[in-house]
Amino acid sequence: MITTHVLDTAQGKPAIGIPVELDRREGASWRPIGHGATDPDGRLRTLWPAGQPLIPGTYRLRFDTQQRSPFFPEVMVVFNVTDAAGHYHLPLLLSPHGYSTYRGS
Repeated sequence: MITTHVLDTAQGKPAIGIPVELDRREGASWRPIGHGATDPDGRLRTLWPAGQPLIPGTYRLRFDTQQRSPFFPEVMVVFNVTDAAGHYHLPLLLSPHGYSTYRGS
């Protein structure tokens, strides 16, 4: 399972309504897997298609952040899935002039 959470650190609140896309690398291109927008808690739990097993590989989360950060209109996080049984939670901490991410739980 792959999930995310976006927090607006400038406001100290969840970032609601951030569009997010999940892609998987296939050769030299990217294949769309899922998309959605963050809920009132800043979370998006429905990126991975229901009932589909997680496949090891390289993935990319694309966050459309232009509503929150004019300096960073888009944030991309590329990561590797090595354990198909794992839960990969990648929070994004966003401010107008910076961002950070990590593997959460």
